[in-house]
Amino acid sequence: MGIFSKLFGKKQAETEETTRVGGMEDFMTLIRVYYQAVMASNMGISNINFLPDMAVFKRTLKIPTQNNKLGIAEKSRCKKMLVDIYGLSDGFFKEIDNSIKKNCKNVNDVKTYLFMFQGFSNDLMMLIGNLMQWKFRMPSVMKKMLRNMTEKTIHDIMTKTDWKDDSVHKTCIAIRKYQHALGYSENWMTEYVYNIVLLAKKEPKPKE
Repeated sequence: MGIFSKLFGKKQAETEETTRVGGMEDFMTLIRVYYQAVMASNMGISNINFLPDMAVFKRTLKIPTQNNKLGIAEKSRCKKMLVDIYGLSDGFFKEIDNSIKKNCKNVNDVKTYLFMFQGFSNDLMMLIGNLMQWKFRMPSVMKKMLRNMTEKTIHDIMTKTDWKDDSVHKTCIAIRKYQHALGYSENWMTEYVYNIVLLAKKEPKPKE
């Protein structure tokens, strides 16, 4: 929880250790918090232990429960942080809301949904890493070009049929099945992947 606590630690804001605040780990944690908060508010989940990331988020920021219902205040606060720190669009959150509404009718659907999203995210990032290897070495200042390349690669994953590598083709098929079930658009996938790629480029290299 070190990095996560630094994200909320105002007193440490000036120290060198906080250079990674808003890094990839924080981004992924906040994304999980948002998903869990939407599920809590949509389905009336009252057991906070069922939502581990949101529970830590709530306790760390001392967020009071709104209208005696978990998820409402936490969703709003988490969304604000993701917008302020990473600049995510309103449409990004709307697609998550719609995806969860479509796939999670009751608490029993939550684990299935999160497992499906994890598979979707893992396959997508693995394939992006494979297809965009040299582009990762582009300087971070060339953000617009990197975003355009990410967008093109996502479009290829969703539409291209003539892949030379059979394993790439199979992974594309798997991603398309996930995408169809989850209901995310190419724009959403581009925004999600682009932010992770950008943050991964900023991560400090491991010390030898």
